[in-house]
Amino acid sequence: MAAVGGTVLGVVLTPIAAAPVLGLVGFGAAGPVAGGIAAGIQAGLGNIAAGSAFALAQSIAMGGAAVPAFGVAAGGGIVGGVTFLLAKVVGA
Repeated sequence: MAAVGGTVLGVVLTPIAAAPVLGLVGFGAAGPVAGGIAAGIQAGLGNIAAGSAFALAQSIAMGGAAVPAFGVAAGGGIVGGVTFLLAKVVGA
């Protein structure tokens, strides 16, 4: 039952938490933050293609795109899975 609650929590929180979490890894409102992880990834990738995962992450961080349904489902799955594992370890 804990996994179901965790999944619902993940689905609800993913759209809210996406931009701040992306900000923690260097996706800023004006583009990748100099010296951040995102800037390093961009430097390694070179030209970023429109529609790529990197471009989508930057768009979400800039407020130009919503988290797609796949991202919401992935967030729900991750939080649900972690909740399930924690329940098994703690014995709840």
